[in-house]
Amino acid sequence: MKDVKGAEGAEGADAGNIWDTDTAQRYDTPGSGMFAPEVLGPAVERLAQLADGGAALEFAVGTGRVAVPLAERGVPVTGIELSRPMVERLRTKADEATIPVVMGDMATATAPGTYSLVYLVYNTLSNLLSQSAQVDCFRNAARHLGPGGRFVIELWVPELRKLPPGQAATVWACEPGYIGLDTYDVLNQLVVSHHFRFDGTRKAELGRSPHRYIWPAELDLMAQLAGFELETRHADWSGSDFTADSRSHVSVYRLPRDR
Repeated sequence: MKDVKGAEGAEGADAGNIWDTDTAQRYDTPGSGMFAPEVLGPAVERLAQLADGGAALEFAVGTGRVAVPLAERGVPVTGIELSRPMVERLRTKADEATIPVVMGDMATATAPGTYSLVYLVYNTLSNLLSQSAQVDCFRNAARHLGPGGRFVIELWVPELRKLPPGQAATVWACEPGYIGLDTYDVLNQLVVSHHFRFDGTRKAELGRSPHRYIWPAELDLMAQLAGFELETRHADWSGSDFTADSRSHVSVYRLPRDR
């Protein structure tokens, strides 16, 4: 489902602890994982289409996993990012003139200019730990967009159907050297992702990150509060149908052209 929650950059109360220098240095995995061509390629292709010849703004730009190849496609990209170590990693790939970055929280920080596309990928919206902050993020996207502008969100679907009564955790990854599990607080709609990495020794490394999960219907209501309408929703960047069994979705919201 996710990798260190699968977020591109840093937001939320514990951002300084989660997205530190060590994490930033280990974040990029060129050619594999979320950097694999079959994962990254369709996302960049779709975002380039949705930019429709205009400029793009990435919330939580991180190390530039998406921003760098999108800029190489000729789309002008600006970023907003809370973690300085992540931006320092980005600067090894692209300078400020190529991808300008505003330091700040994606729910409140303002980038100069007007954009045709704002995007927020790989589950990062859930790093905002309250409903009000997530709504503020939608409103911040709307402030940056011109008439007819689009806000794109990639997000996982909460896996509560896998959670039997009385059980608080689900295992979503189990492979050599790695176990990933989520513990749920269903009353407050919160989840903590736990990442166990280990080798042949008796020691293991644990990483944890908190998130607020969001149902697609709730996401649509947040969009309406910010003036957006749902344009499309697919299960992935390649346009697969979104169904009740989909584990994630790519939702494209659009502002009215005559606003």
